[in-house]
Amino acid sequence: MAEHDSNQKNKQTALIAALALFALAAVVWALAEYAHVSDIGPWSLRLTTIGLWLRWAGMAALVVWAVRRRSLTAWIFVCMAIGGELGYDAPHFALQLRVISLIFLRLIKTIIAPLLFATLVSGIAGHANLRQVGRMGWKAILYFEVLTTFALAIGLGAIHLSRAGVGIHLAAVAGETLPTQRLTLVETLLHIFPENIAKSVAEGQVLQVVVFAVLFGLALAMVNEERRRPMLAFVESLAEVMFKFTKIVMYFAPLGAGAALAYTVASTGLGVLVNLARLLVTLYAALAVFIFCVLLPVALLAGVPLRRFIRAAAEPVTLAFATSSSEAALPVAMERMEEMGVARQVVAFVMPTGYSFNLDGSTLYLSLTAIFVAQAAGVQLGLGRELLLMLTLMLTSKGVAGVSRASLIILLGTVGSFGLPVEPVFLLLGVDQLMDMGRTAVNVLGNCLATVVVARWEGELREESTPG
Repeated sequence: MAEHDSNQKNKQTALIAALALFALAAVVWALAEYAHVSDIGPWSLRLTTIGLWLRWAGMAALVVWAVRRRSLTAWIFVCMAIGGELGYDAPHFALQLRVISLIFLRLIKTIIAPLLFATLVSGIAGHANLRQVGRMGWKAILYFEVLTTFALAIGLGAIHLSRAGVGIHLAAVAGETLPTQRLTLVETLLHIFPENIAKSVAEGQVLQVVVFAVLFGLALAMVNEERRRPMLAFVESLAEVMFKFTKIVMYFAPLGAGAALAYTVASTGLGVLVNLARLLVTLYAALAVFIFCVLLPVALLAGVPLRRFIRAAAEPVTLAFATSSSEAALPVAMERMEEMGVARQVVAFVMPTGYSFNLDGSTLYLSLTAIFVAQAAGVQLGLGRELLLMLTLMLTSKGVAGVSRASLIILLGTVGSFGLPVEPVFLLLGVDQLMDMGRTAVNVLGNCLATVVVARWEGELREESTPG
């Protein structure tokens, strides 16, 4: 216990030292600016040099804190701080670091197709009992799709109002030409369906991979149990392997994020940090709107006993917020819904199915950040392409709620297939932990509410829970 307390104090000391050095550097920077304006040249130069050393001393303290913290999130924050500082102090060197972020991107791209295929097929074929539960299954699926559509629309509206990505001008800096082809209605419809699945995977056509996976999953669900079991075991095993693969690749995230921010700051200046802060505020404002303007009216219309529901959902939602993992909150959520009075068969069906089809927070996040990427690139998407983008995100978000930062991987694949640059997605890594907490909590809250609503429709909600 004493050793644990000592380690905790050491972590806090390193972090406090870093913050103090950064605060002192800010004061010195302000004095240097004053000296520059007041035409006190020598003092301005000396203060600028002192500020530089103070900032890098703060970075060293942050590295010590991250070493003792032993957390991937901590390292992402530290590497992005160092990358931002390198971009500001040594822009020519920072511009050369882009290759690191591109290597990270290539690793991410290898994950997208097999992860989507495995999670979608296992999610659909694994719930072949949808045909058996009949009415409850269709009600649940319809409810899920309506709610996620509202989430997408709110995220889309929020980012268009805040315009958090405007001003980065990343595409112009990168010197890349972005394909902004205009497709006719017929061409758009044809583009959704694959003619060769290997070609779709090679070209990164995410929506085509999704359509193939959905059809494959439906076909697998129609096969008899004896024939279905081996293939289902294979795709479930593939999904587990890809989740582990994702975990390995994410160990490179600090380097990829730091290099991306160094390149961006060197190219565009420190203004990108303001854009990220606006994006974070936009997300939480949109999540609040979704809770109070969608989930709350649904609960009232369905006659959900709000006080009982809030008491039952508080623990799993809090756990999801703290751990950023919907999967970690699943057992507690199921237990609390049963204690509230929802019949066990409803909980056992609706809650796991919701984890594949009812990711309200994640779909809102994806719609919001996808348009953020387009704004950062200076690309004006037409209404048709935005709707196609939203449809793609709705489909690709299925089945990955339990995987930390899987939404970033889905976002990378989707914006890439629409010809948008990936650099803004790397920038999201710096605030993704804070965004992940909010979207995961809303995922769990939405699934808890869905369970109670379906139970209410089916007459499977006890008016008062029995003491246990």
